[in-house]
Order: sequence, then C-alpha cells, then structure tokens
Amino acid sequence: MQVPETKSDDKAAPKVSFVSLGCPKALVDSERIITRLRAEGYELSREHVGSDLVIVNTCGFLDSAKAESLGAIGKALKENGKVIVTGCMGAEPENISAAYPDVFAITGPQQYESVLDAVHRAAPPRHDPFIDLVPPEGIKLTPRHYAYLKISEGCNNRCTFCIIPKLRGDLVSRPAGDVLREAEKLAAAGVKELLVISQDTSAYGIDVKYAASKWRNKEVRAKFVDIAEALGEFGIWVRMHYVYPYPHVDDVIPLMADRKILPYLDMPLQHAAPDVLKRMKRPAAQEKTLARIERWREMCPDITLRSTFIVGFPGETEADFNLLLQWLDEASLDRVGCFKYEPVRGAVSNDLGAAVVPDEVKEDRWHRFMQAQQKISTRRLKRKVGTRQQVIIDEAGPSVAKGRSMADAPEIDGAVYVASRRPMRVGEIATVKIERADEYDLHGTAVGY
Repeated sequence: MQVPETKSDDKAAPKVSFVSLGCPKALVDSERIITRLRAEGYELSREHVGSDLVIVNTCGFLDSAKAESLGAIGKALKENGKVIVTGCMGAEPENISAAYPDVFAITGPQQYESVLDAVHRAAPPRHDPFIDLVPPEGIKLTPRHYAYLKISEGCNNRCTFCIIPKLRGDLVSRPAGDVLREAEKLAAAGVKELLVISQDTSAYGIDVKYAASKWRNKEVRAKFVDIAEALGEFGIWVRMHYVYPYPHVDDVIPLMADRKILPYLDMPLQHAAPDVLKRMKRPAAQEKTLARIERWREMCPDITLRSTFIVGFPGETEADFNLLLQWLDEASLDRVGCFKYEPVRGAVSNDLGAAVVPDEVKEDRWHRFMQAQQKISTRRLKRKVGTRQQVIIDEAGPSVAKGRSMADAPEIDGAVYVASRRPMRVGEIATVKIERADEYDLHGTAVGY
C-alpha cells in the first residue's frame, strides 16, 4: 500500500519511503510505525529514489505473499540501497538474509521499538520531537472516513494451515480503556466507520480473564460483547471482523438488531466437511454453526454474514468438497471469499500425511465453489431491490458515486453505485433507494442526504 507523502519546512528532515504489505493487522502496525516516525520529524516519501531509507513491512502468511514481500525488498534495494525489513517475514530473518544479505536491518512483527532503533541508526532524527505536530489519532493509511481498530495481537488457536501464532505469538488483548480511547480519537478526527480487527476477535480478553479498565469514569471489561457495546456509544459505524462463531457471539446480535453496531459478521469458517475441519484443527463445528446462523437471523433478520473458505486442503476428497457446496447452499451466506490451499513453510498441515490435492483439482473446485456462491450472492442481493439502504461514499463522481452499504466492508465486499442530483462527497452517508442488483453489487439513487 502506498503511504501519503508528507512535506516539511525543514529541508534537512530525513525522508522515509514505506511499503506496507499484507492484512489489515499489518496495516495497523504500519500506521503505528509511521505515527512514531512523523512524531520524530521524519518525512514520508512515495519514491524510494531520493529517500534516506526504505521500510518494508512484509507479509509471511503464504508463499505467494512471501514472494511479493521479497520482490518489494529487492525493488527497494535496487532503487535505494538502505532497507529495513519488518513484519511477519521478519520472524524468520534467515530467509530474508539468504535472499538479500545487504538489508540494513530485520525486525519481527510488532517490534516497533526495534524498527525505530534501526531507523535512528540509518538516518538519525534532526529535530525536537516535543514540538512536532502529529494528529491525535496518529497517521492513517486508510481514507479519512474509515479506520481499522486492532483490539488484540496474536492467537491461541493452532490451525494446522496457519503460522500466525509462530510469527505473532499467543493472544495478547489490549485493555478496553486503551481501545476505546483510540476509538474516541478516531471518531473526533472524523472517522465514520471503525473496522474492528484481530486474529480472533471473539476471543478478546480471554487471556486477561476479561479484566476491566477505566474509560469515561466507568469500568469496561475486556470482553467481546462489552467492547462492542462501548464502541456503539460513538454513534458511528462499527464493523466486526474475524469473529469465530463461539456461543457468546449470540450476545452481540441484539446490538446489531438495535443498530448500536453494524449488522455484519465476518467469520473465517474455512470448510464444512468434518474430516477436513478436524485436520485443520478448527475451533468450531459447522453443524452447530448452521443452527447458530439460523438463530442470528431470527434475532436480526437483516444481518450480513461473510466468510472465507479453503479448497484443496490436504486429504480433501470430492465427497468433502460436495459437502462444502451443500453446506454453502444451506447457510446462504451473503459474502464469501475462497482460497486455493497453498502449503506454507512451517505449517503443520504439510506433515499431516494426507493426500496432496493436485493443482488442477484445486483450480476446478475453486471455480465450482465461486460459481455456486455467485448464484447465492445474486439471489440475496436481489432481495434488496426496492429497499432503502444507508450508503457511505468511498469515491465521488460527477453523477454516480461508489459507496458501500452496511453489508459491505471496504476492499473485500461489493459496492453500491449511487446516482444523485448533486455530487456526493467522500465519507458522506446517504439514503439510497436500490433499483437493481447484479452478482456482487447494487445500483440505486440517493433519496436522502
């Protein structure tokens, strides 16, 4: 992701070019590092050439992501020569050093102090940090109207295809008071949508036994339902991501029905076949998830459910895949992503002894899966034709703007194309009458501003 360029009257201020790769959790890490850099007077540049150094925040989850990260490092070395590498790939520095022995420094994920120490060695700061002006909410890489809010680091699950716990450690929840103070600053800065993220959002606080902390002269527990209820007090959109369907998630659904938070759940289910789930070591049984989904829809009929799945996991049979398709049709999820299994170096799934699914079979199953979900998505979106939806505008246009409804998260879900009698402003929330739908998007006209 490209970072915004900053300018300063101090021509001697060191310039840093920043590359941020990977998931929203990594993006938050990038924001924290950039905030610290700006607080110390460093300028940000869009170009490696002419900068004093380059920081590359890497992703190391999949081999394809590692390849992208190594490519970014190589490009930075070619164009600049002084490169600091951080992020998930930094947890295995030998892989980076083997490819690029000339990198200036390598640090692991969440090691903000190590990154700053390396920056200070590469290009020492040249100003007084106490008089630098940085906005209270920090430097954000997202548009002004939405922001990611990370409530914890790490994960206690041990899914066999995932190396995140090895890279980022076990679950470490932030105090509720700290989370809410950050959210308060973001809301005060004009953010209209908070996207709550972590590795396992519904496990928030379990590591600290849901310890309470102070916020606005009251105690708030570090618990999923409590933090959701408190975030709902800001009067802005609050969207929940990476929520495992544990039983206590039921307690949050009434908040969605009352519009305290958005009626939206992003839950990474990954599969439906019992044998595959067992080999994956997933923490939830899908037959219980179907019953839970039915109950959620009874409590909040317009809830939007998003998930991701993996096809071609080692040992997945045609029967397992057909069971997944059957489950998908029965669950009728609104938004679904699908990935072809990719062996990750260091993942337990590589050593399960299960039959490897050939690449051509993975490809075929991926297409069949996406075709099945496309029909479901089309069917569910058609139900919204004739309704009125609240839409937040992401891209302005002279006559048609692009936005998202409460059912759409940025960058991963569909869009709403809004015709209006006046140009819409980015970040504006409008009431839109939906006039037609296609496989993934809605089209309508603004009827209220």
